[in-house]
Amino acid sequence: MLRGPVKWTVYHLYVILDVFSRYLVGWMIAYRESAELAKRLIEHTCRAQMIAPGQLTVHTDRGSSMKSKPVALLMADLGVTKTHSRPHVSDDNPYSESQFRTLKYRPGFPDRFGSIQDARGFCLSFFQWYNHQHHHSGLGLMTPAMLHHGQAPHILAHRQVVLDAAYSAHPERFVRKPPRPPELPSQVWINKPRQLGKVLTLYCPPLLTVFAYRL
Repeated sequence: MLRGPVKWTVYHLYVILDVFSRYLVGWMIAYRESAELAKRLIEHTCRAQMIAPGQLTVHTDRGSSMKSKPVALLMADLGVTKTHSRPHVSDDNPYSESQFRTLKYRPGFPDRFGSIQDARGFCLSFFQWYNHQHHHSGLGLMTPAMLHHGQAPHILAHRQVVLDAAYSAHPERFVRKPPRPPELPSQVWINKPRQLGKVLTLYCPPLLTVFAYRL
């Protein structure tokens, strides 16, 4: 929840996050939390990402929106399996918590937003930065966009060429072994699935987050 201009006013931020690449594929700020808004966002994102029936398991928290009938029916229509977080565990979604922390501690994040338009403007700038400029330590210092759009292998190979040239020119600077760039993740999960595939995970406000698990 993002604090509004006066006491007791808040705006609800919904974020859709691909857990494998940490790429923010969809977001919305609304005056309230509701099952219908969650349904619209999930449906729009799944269709925009061209998710085929049977590809995904959606892992949600136990909030009323995520347990609602409209969301359950939507999941069935999209061919998506749904599971729930463990009861009474507020931090069962570490990727969402990490992304929210990055937002909260970003320079310029205000204590209160003057209006819902101000909040949307700030988040638009932040998500653009996060996707395309934020080099993530968990992604081998790639940006989420590099990994999400399949650019990472090419960039990794180019980095290795640069490191090989540095090693050839000054091997004395590398005491133990020739340098290698940080490795890319090969698989990601919150709770390890029994069968490997794509997994979506939803988390209600302060963030609604959709995670996609890929190989």
